[in-house]
Amino acid sequence: MLDILKDYAYKRADLLKMQATEKTVTIVGSATIAVLMAVFGLFFVILFFVGLGFLIGHYLHNYGFGLLIVSGLFLLIIILIFLSRKSIKNFMADKIIKLLEN
Repeated sequence: MLDILKDYAYKRADLLKMQATEKTVTIVGSATIAVLMAVFGLFFVILFFVGLGFLIGHYLHNYGFGLLIVSGLFLLIIILIFLSRKSIKNFMADKIIKLLEN
């Protein structure tokens, strides 16, 4: 009887280790994809807005004004993010909790 309980405890510990490993691998994989998407998305956004700034500057016949307008758009985005920082924190916390639960 003692051997059966000991064997059960070892198998249960192995199961918990495998479940923890699976969850860790899933989280690391998701984090890697998120980081890669963020990096390439950032490059896309930067190049897009630089191109947009030059395009606006071309139509205004002054590249400085075009880039200034685009930087003003970024300032507006920063202000909007600052004003909604609490809801962004809650959203990210909910996503992380759901990721850890699955």
